[in-house]
Amino acid sequence: MPNLRVAEKPYHHGNLRKALIEAGLAVLEEVGHAGLTLRAVASRAGVSHAAPAHHFASAKGLLTVMATSAFARFEAALADGRAKTDPDPVSQIRVMGRVYLEFARAHPEQFRLMFTAAKLDWRDAELLAIARMTYRHLEEIARPAADAMGANSATARTNVEYLIWSVAHGFAHLAIEHQIPKPGAPVPTDVPDIGGLLFATAHRGQAGRVKRTKAATVTAGKRNLKPRKSKAERR
Repeated sequence: MPNLRVAEKPYHHGNLRKALIEAGLAVLEEVGHAGLTLRAVASRAGVSHAAPAHHFASAKGLLTVMATSAFARFEAALADGRAKTDPDPVSQIRVMGRVYLEFARAHPEQFRLMFTAAKLDWRDAELLAIARMTYRHLEEIARPAADAMGANSATARTNVEYLIWSVAHGFAHLAIEHQIPKPGAPVPTDVPDIGGLLFATAHRGQAGRVKRTKAATVTAGKRNLKPRKSKAERR
């Protein structure tokens, strides 16, 4: 009797896992993470619908690996951009914003997925490692700004990191959601100059403190130079 069982769709990928990740990223950019299914990814990769289960227990598992891949590309773009940019602090902050905006525009759904916590397994060691590596760029870029602003405590320094991150990420997110630019305004190629603003604010603060210190010193000196009355005169 002939074998009546329908054979699974064959595939010829040398690396099925890699093929599924690339197919997943392609599907992601078309339908977003909300519409991504293992079945759709399998169809795009040209394999049986059961094939992804050999590598990913669920869609969340695949999304986690895809986010890891996206973070790796983003981190590489940051590292490359920083290496090709002047090392001064303002330029480094500017290039981070530019890389954020360029990556978000080129890969909007990957960008959204990377920062959608509920869709990812943040217990995954590889995802955590590449996310922390990416964040280290922010720490290094923010450190001179924190120093200039006199942010000495750990909390204050973290707040400077959050400020720079919020501007870069928020601006990029608003751009891909078509909230920026406002009607009639030109399409921006860079995020607002948060680096220049932070250092200008820090320098104004330092100048103000120096001015106040000098004024206080002069006032104190005038007091010291003022003739003092003798005890007889004070009587």
